[in-house]
Amino acid sequence: MSQGERQRSVLRINLDILNAVRDEGDAKPTHILYKANLSHERLVKYLDDLTAKGLIEVKQDGENRTYRLTTKGVSFLIEMRRAESFVQGFGLAI
Repeated sequence: MSQGERQRSVLRINLDILNAVRDEGDAKPTHILYKANLSHERLVKYLDDLTAKGLIEVKQDGENRTYRLTTKGVSFLIEMRRAESFVQGFGLAI
C-alpha cells in the first residue's frame, strides 16, 4: 500500500455495499462485488452481517439471489450522509 492509500474501514466497506444495493435496486451479488470492490468471500461475510442487522433483505428466486435495502437501511444511509457532511465540515473523513 502506498503512502497516499489507506485501508477502508469496516464502516466504509458497509457504506459502499449499501450504496451499491441502493443504486441497483434489486442488486445481484456480482454487481455489489464489483461496485464495492470486494472478494466474494468478504462480500458474503458483509452481506450476511448487513442482513442480520436488518439493513438489507435477501430475495431468493430459484437459484437467483438479489439484495434490497430495507427501510432501516435507507434511514441508515440518510443519517450517514448527514454524519459525513458534519465530519467533513471539520476537514475530516469517515
